[in-house]
Amino acid sequence: MKIAVGQINSVIGDFSGNVKRILSYSREAADAGAEIIVFPELSVCGYPPMDLLDHPAFLQDNLKALRRLQHELPPETAVVVGYVEKNPGLKGKALQNTAAVIYGGRIVHRQEKTLLPTYDVFDEARYFEPAHSRTVWKFGHRKIGVAICEDMWWEDEDAGNLRYAVDPVQELLDEGAELILVPSASPFHAGKLNTRKKLIHNIGSSSRVPVVYANMCGANDNLIFDGRSLISDSHGDIHAMGEGFREQLLVDEIVENGRALDVSVDSYEEIEQALHLGISDYLKKTGFQRVHLGLSGGVDSALVLTLAVHALGKEKVEAFMLPSQYSSSGSISDSEKLCRNLGITPKTIAIEPLYNAFESSLAPHFEGTQPGLAEENIQARIRGTLLMAYSNKYASLVLTTGNKSELGVGYCTLYGDMAGSLAVIGDLFKTEVYALCRHINRNGEIIPEEIISKPPSAELRPDQKDQDSLPDYEILDGILKLYLHRGYTTRELIDMGFEQEVVQKVIGLVARSEYKRRQAPPVLKVSPKAFGTGRRIPIARNMYEQKLSRDI
Repeated sequence: MKIAVGQINSVIGDFSGNVKRILSYSREAADAGAEIIVFPELSVCGYPPMDLLDHPAFLQDNLKALRRLQHELPPETAVVVGYVEKNPGLKGKALQNTAAVIYGGRIVHRQEKTLLPTYDVFDEARYFEPAHSRTVWKFGHRKIGVAICEDMWWEDEDAGNLRYAVDPVQELLDEGAELILVPSASPFHAGKLNTRKKLIHNIGSSSRVPVVYANMCGANDNLIFDGRSLISDSHGDIHAMGEGFREQLLVDEIVENGRALDVSVDSYEEIEQALHLGISDYLKKTGFQRVHLGLSGGVDSALVLTLAVHALGKEKVEAFMLPSQYSSSGSISDSEKLCRNLGITPKTIAIEPLYNAFESSLAPHFEGTQPGLAEENIQARIRGTLLMAYSNKYASLVLTTGNKSELGVGYCTLYGDMAGSLAVIGDLFKTEVYALCRHINRNGEIIPEEIISKPPSAELRPDQKDQDSLPDYEILDGILKLYLHRGYTTRELIDMGFEQEVVQKVIGLVARSEYKRRQAPPVLKVSPKAFGTGRRIPIARNMYEQKLSRDI
């Protein structure tokens, strides 16, 4: 059997555009002789639609789009598309996450999603009623089952999800399924491809049934979908894979025993590609054409500028140097060198006159106090104001340049360096920022070595260094990874060898900075646990995890 995957980049709410994509790929698949083509989860309406599902017009247009597909798809190819259907039952949620099989102008099979994830960035149980049964459909002489995304992830302990009471794939196999189709909208994070490969291999090795995994590509808000759709043989070995981070029609044969592909990837290569897609799709889907950012001479803004230029092209990116009286000459020259390497010309606005005006206005109110954090943050907020003014004037989006370590401990200024529309590297720890810079420079220097090797500094006071306020980044990131990603307690971290005073300080900073992160722009997700929709922590609370004793 020849089968195809339409690895498309659906736009949420663009029913006409999504239908055109599905029709185009289906016709191309039919011309290539494919008997079946599978599209990603909710490909008709885009994923995740969130509270747009509460709008009656959204549901109606979604169903109209399905009917158009029913009448215009090539009749000789069975097409599996994801859409939102009304729940026919009298109880439960009004909607269901559904895959329809359209063949010969008819809907010959429907399968609703059974497992509705509510962990990390997912909140599907808020909107959908789960499937009450799993059934196969017969196509030629073959029985086929459809398992939508999470329905295949039932056994995955590494993903952090719950163990479910129902195993949809097992039920489909019990019904005699000889092929499992998986329409999916699985968000990217580094290393996730290996998890998908393992799950598919487990199905094949235990059942001798091949799997066709059709994954969405593209980026919607903070979520990035990497594509990399997979087709396995009956032993669970991958013998065809879609390209990463781009739309593609993948056509292949379902075989008993295929030649296994090496699907290993370089983690920083996939992170770089993911961030390129996250930036470009954010602009494309919000209707903006340009971006700009403040260039400090430090490694974070250098990385964001490089990613933006590579994602969008130098003609769509502008960099502003905003020096103060504390900016070093090296920071300015390093920034200029980076811009030359990228082929852009930076703009310069000195902020010292503005800062002096602020100081003069505040002098009567600050009389008798020592200069400190308030004065330092005024500089960051002046820069944020200037960047946002340029955004308003020229409809250019501001990219923020803070990393995950800074966001984690609140080493960032509200309405200052946090002002902007998209946090490009907000899910990269500082040590990962350095590693990604090294990766980008692997074939020749783009980000100047002077920027990478200099001690990090906010340059808001004389001779300031990040480590004046924070632990060494190797130590800080080690604590943050274990605490944020794996929920380690203070006691557990101390038992691992971290100093008690440092651990308690870091965890306290994380907790006290929650209000800042609640006001941060969307963070492009590239790790298993990013700040934003995937981490929901109360602001007003007791910092219980900072304590050594958990006695009540």
